[in-house]
Amino acid sequence: MQSPAWKDTIVALATPPGPGAIGIIRLSGEKAWLIANQLFPAKDLLRQSSHTLHVGVLSFGGQALDEAVVSLYRSPRSYTGEDVVEISCHGSGFILQSVLNACTQLGARLAKPGEFTQRAFLQGKMDLAQAESVADLIAAQTQAAQRTALHALRGGFSTDLKQLREQLIQFSALIELELDFSQEDVTFADRTQLRQLIQTLQTATRTLLDSFRLGNVIKQGVSVAIVGKPNAGKSTLLNALLNENRAIVSDIPGTTRDTIEECIQIDGILFRFIDTAGIRDEAADVIEAAGIARSQEKIQTADWILYVFDAREADTEVLEWKQQADRAGLNYLLVANKSDLSTATPPPEMIAIAALHRSGLDQLRKILFEKVVGAAALPDTTLVTNARHLDSLQRLAASLTDIEKGIEGSIPGDLLALDIRRGLQYLGEITGEITSEDQLDYMFSKFCIGK
Repeated sequence: MQSPAWKDTIVALATPPGPGAIGIIRLSGEKAWLIANQLFPAKDLLRQSSHTLHVGVLSFGGQALDEAVVSLYRSPRSYTGEDVVEISCHGSGFILQSVLNACTQLGARLAKPGEFTQRAFLQGKMDLAQAESVADLIAAQTQAAQRTALHALRGGFSTDLKQLREQLIQFSALIELELDFSQEDVTFADRTQLRQLIQTLQTATRTLLDSFRLGNVIKQGVSVAIVGKPNAGKSTLLNALLNENRAIVSDIPGTTRDTIEECIQIDGILFRFIDTAGIRDEAADVIEAAGIARSQEKIQTADWILYVFDAREADTEVLEWKQQADRAGLNYLLVANKSDLSTATPPPEMIAIAALHRSGLDQLRKILFEKVVGAAALPDTTLVTNARHLDSLQRLAASLTDIEKGIEGSIPGDLLALDIRRGLQYLGEITGEITSEDQLDYMFSKFCIGK
């Protein structure tokens, strides 16, 4: 899979651009140590041991660039599996660019997005599922997302797939052996055991597929539209959830003209709350009408809806909205706001709050979290978070169904072997054992430069 292009040496800034205390420049490839040595006159780095740090002045063209710390890593004990050097400089943009320019003039080229991790994959330091989890870990905004990505990076997901694949390979080999002795009419693969194995694999695959709903929530977060009639207290609720005055609140109907989005974490899950314009039949002007139209759009695209209404309102209006939402298949919670001003007790399916006084918000957060995640705590097991993995697992599930039907129908071994090979291919696509170079380039192009 490795191409000649991977023989060159790459360099990139591994820390975010912009002023900072420290900026790290990373080199990887056959000339990484040689290039660093030419920038470091204090000692001969080529004679130093791997996994050592060296402090000294960097210079190029007879001019001092910076005082830096140089970290050395010999192949294969490095992130990429190649010779790697990391140069920790002061975080001046001018200094970092000067060091980068010196590295390129000495024979390195600027790395493409994700190229360091792509080299790590090609050198066998990690499989493709682990490599993709690197990007997820960098993008993690919550503890749950961090835990899920770290579990995959440590090989948790890959281990589950490896177990499935090894069992399929074992039976595939026995069936292939039968084909070699087809004229002798011998059976090496016990069909009863194969059927039991397929059933076990189907259960494991279904578990992984079912985990995508939660995995996607952890990775992407949850969009929650706060909707309702004007003056129901939607903006007040948003401010209360954020614990700050983010949205303008007044007694004038139609104050909110456009959507306002803010994110908060609830028990490790990112919730993106969207305050919308109040919905009513007759808008006061063209601008409010546009705001109402956007509110209707958010109702259709949000993962969940908080329908906020004045607890003193007539139940018939709320029930009418509920019936419409049920027909549309929407996920929603009915939130009776200003419950402190009402003498009536809302039905159990409605959540009573007083947003102005921050009353009932803990219960609202708890119910919303349980609706999205479930009553149980977030699991430490494998969760599928990648749409590419989901697609391969869905095709694997269909392939396992074909194998099961083939066993029950006593189809010839050569046809059964084809179905098994197809299942192995789908598993191999996830871990990268079966992936084209174009696919790899596309996947890693989504990474940040320097990683």
